[in-house]
Amino acid sequence: MYELKSDTIDIKNIFPQVIESLFMEDENVVYLDADLMNSFGTGGLPEKYPDRAIDMGIQEANMVGVAAGMSSEGKKPYVHSFGPFVSRRVYDQVFMSAAYAKNSVRIIGSDPGITAAYNGGTHMPFEDVALYRAIPGATIFDIVDAAQFEKVIRMVRDNEGVTYIRTPRKATRKVYEPAEIFNIGEAKVLKDGNDVTIIASGFMVAEALTAAGELDKTGISAAVIDPVTIKPIDASCIVKHAKKTGAIVTAENCNINGGLGDCVASVLAANYPIPMEKVGVQDEFGEVGTIDYLKERFKLTSGQILKQVNKVIGRKAGI
Repeated sequence: MYELKSDTIDIKNIFPQVIESLFMEDENVVYLDADLMNSFGTGGLPEKYPDRAIDMGIQEANMVGVAAGMSSEGKKPYVHSFGPFVSRRVYDQVFMSAAYAKNSVRIIGSDPGITAAYNGGTHMPFEDVALYRAIPGATIFDIVDAAQFEKVIRMVRDNEGVTYIRTPRKATRKVYEPAEIFNIGEAKVLKDGNDVTIIASGFMVAEALTAAGELDKTGISAAVIDPVTIKPIDASCIVKHAKKTGAIVTAENCNINGGLGDCVASVLAANYPIPMEKVGVQDEFGEVGTIDYLKERFKLTSGQILKQVNKVIGRKAGI
């Protein structure tokens, strides 16, 4: 079982070093930002790399169009803005200029879901996963911690098509060690179990591991899985654990409509239908608040996972 640890590393403090090292490794790597470099720790890069780290201003659609054009000329662009601004605000440009035109763009959407906190509902993309799932060939990551973030940023350098990386900017609970290896379309089984499977993404992985620890105390054996990529989803891993445990709960910092839960449900419906419940945002808009308040407000907690586990086990037993 993977163990949760405290982590004081802000993800935004890792990215500048990672992108700079990619600059050194590959002359085709470029980085575009929509006036949020200081928010993502990259404010000093344009002075050092004026032709490769470019602040595009508050023009997200233009930024994605430029990135697509750069890709068509052999460059490997990474672009960043807050989650809603590189999902719903730029959707047509991502769909047409990048995906449809077969250009490869790596899109970082920071502060997804409730991690936007005091920026409030206008800045809380609960729908971004659903949007990107609808783009043919897109790859979607929901970052768990700093170690995973660094590995993902490096591993997608040569990934083809549209890659969407939704990530917090600040510190998260530590799940992975720096040596961990990730592959697109390959889930991580963080804890094995026999009675129920919890499939969680983003910061909800930590909540799932916490819930699994509490379930162990009550005699319920829960498997915990991080899909790593929501798209492509690791269907074989889901079906394997569905057959083993007979019950699944999904947990995500996202709208349950079109997100991880729906993705898992589609796999089960086509391959091995079993009782399933979802933990996620219940078709609502966001609001202003602290992370702790918002977790309780939108029921994105280990306690809510426990409730859904008890419910799905009851359904499995026919209660």
